[in-house]
Amino acid sequence: MIALICAVAENNCIGLKGKLPWNIPEDLKHFQDITDGQVVMMGDVTYESIIGYIGKPLPNRKNVVLSFDKNYQDKVPAEVEVYHNIEDALAAHKDDDVFFCGGASIYKQSIELADTLYITHVHQSVDGDTFFPEIDPKIWKEVEREDKDGFSFVIYKRK
Repeated sequence: MIALICAVAENNCIGLKGKLPWNIPEDLKHFQDITDGQVVMMGDVTYESIIGYIGKPLPNRKNVVLSFDKNYQDKVPAEVEVYHNIEDALAAHKDDDVFFCGGASIYKQSIELADTLYITHVHQSVDGDTFFPEIDPKIWKEVEREDKDGFSFVIYKRK
């Protein structure tokens, strides 16, 4: 399985200055539960944002960072894998479930490869500088929804 996982505002905003534009603890727990024990792939900006939040790579997951910086492996702990393109990263994890978890450029590149989207729809528009690609209903079918106060957990599958 190749999946994208993201919290997305009504205007498709997902970030502002490298940070989440909201604080939804239940969404963070949801992310943790879904990705626990799995491979998470992210761009270097997202990785550095996570380090800024929790001070270490995401625990109990294989952290994979995509970076154009050829020396980026020297900047991260040894257990963090670094690749310079999505194809090589996916080839290295061809037998694993993979969750792309940001940022916007990674989502844009990987949505065409994904078969599942785990989206937390945040029921508000927010100011931001980072946006999730449009979820095209001709390509994606909603298969599961859990409505909460102010947001919904939704799973989409490729048609």
